[in-house]
Amino acid sequence: MIQSMLPGFETTPAIDRLFFAVFPDPESAERIAALAQALCQQHGLRGKPLAAMRLHVTLHRLGDYAGLPPTLIASAEAIAARVATPVFDAAFGSASSFTGRPGQRPLVLRSDEADMAPLLSLQCALGEAMTAAGLGRHVTRKIVPHVTLLYDDNLLAPRPVERIVWTVREFALMHSLIGRGVYRTLGRWPLHSR
Repeated sequence: MIQSMLPGFETTPAIDRLFFAVFPDPESAERIAALAQALCQQHGLRGKPLAAMRLHVTLHRLGDYAGLPPTLIASAEAIAARVATPVFDAAFGSASSFTGRPGQRPLVLRSDEADMAPLLSLQCALGEAMTAAGLGRHVTRKIVPHVTLLYDDNLLAPRPVERIVWTVREFALMHSLIGRGVYRTLGRWPLHSR
């Protein structure tokens, strides 16, 4: 019998997610949200597009918790302060679905291979700093730069879309309340000027 089934060993569900991310500027976020609506209409998708303020590119997930772990947050903040990456343009020009459970298949805006390098560079620099600080277990080894638009039952084959470009000037440590669609910014770190 596992401990979580014994009295006094009940597990508390994880409701707090921590992650590093970059966010589009408000105008670009609105363009991405409009694109998600258009894709729904064009392809009969029923999933509800994410609100513009939730659209982002995840760099690394730091895990799910039942309550915020202050030591991990302090470590993440110290790590982020050491990352020195220049400002860059993030560019996305195609949309497709990732596989998953029915109803949980993400439709995403993807970065073309030629446009991935700057995002991958920031993700790599942050991952190296995390590893050096003993948080290597949280480093995402393979990243497909993307912005999740919505979740749906249907799978959409890859297709070109209107190219959306924004200048990434900072990255953030985010707290997500799992299943509630609420994000809280725990810290922001500027990238270096070009």
